[in-house]
Amino acid sequence: MAESGRRGLFITLEGVEGCGKSTQAAALVEHLESLGRRVVTTREPGGTPLGERIRDILLDPERGGMEPATELMLYLASRAEHVARVILPALDRGETVVSDRFADASVAYQGGGRGLGADLVDSLNRIVTRGVEPDVTFLFDLDASSGLDRLSGRRGPSERLDRIESEALSFHTRVRDAYVAAAARAPGRFVVLDAGRRPGEIAEEVRRKVDALLATSGNPERSNDS
Repeated sequence: MAESGRRGLFITLEGVEGCGKSTQAAALVEHLESLGRRVVTTREPGGTPLGERIRDILLDPERGGMEPATELMLYLASRAEHVARVILPALDRGETVVSDRFADASVAYQGGGRGLGADLVDSLNRIVTRGVEPDVTFLFDLDASSGLDRLSGRRGPSERLDRIESEALSFHTRVRDAYVAAAARAPGRFVVLDAGRRPGEIAEEVRRKVDALLATSGNPERSNDS
């Protein structure tokens, strides 16, 4: 992890489409703020003005196919800006960063889903993340088919799936398998949660883990006035 004088806490949330990450991120941020933490909420791809432009390109369903290497490089470009302009400055200020996806997403989606391989993606991630690694990564594990069913149920009749969401079930299954493999390689960082349970039950488990991490991290709570 990158060193700094007053390092904050870095929390990431990962999982297949429809796993409930966004719901859990909002609940976690509310909990952290209730503790007086200064929280930066962000996402990938995106998180910066340039990153959001790249996000539009990556997720636009009108763009159709894209070379796997092109897709990966766009995600990495967004991540490089994200780390430099949002994540590292916030951590240096002692704030808590909660990110909806980070480097593990590329390992899963481009390494697994696109077949580029975890080793290649890991090596490129190390360049753009500048040594920044999450303190904890919550993986909301869900069967890919169930996730896509959930996703379809949330969309109105006029709402389209984005370019990634629209991929075949086989793609999303490879993504899920790659996430599970990544968690197995880093059991000290990942917390794998069954995303098929009730959202409130999952949120409580996330809160317990984060509270325990705060209690042992040596990174005291900081009020909004400090």
